[in-house]
Amino acid sequence: MNSQAAYPEGRGPIDVQLTPDEALALTGVEFKGNPKIKAEAQRKIRNAFEKTFDFSSEAR
Repeated sequence: MNSQAAYPEGRGPIDVQLTPDEALALTGVEFKGNPKIKAEAQRKIRNAFEKTFDFSSEAR
């Protein structure tokens, strides 16, 4: 599936609120007691990107 991101004017930083545990999980720290921490952090980042950028296959 080929798609391109259509960036809005003035591409600025994307702000995502992560808990300290979520930030650590993204660096590779494993939480054996709660493996969903990393998945939750990734979901938050993916949602922030989807709200900011248009990833449709028709964007050029």
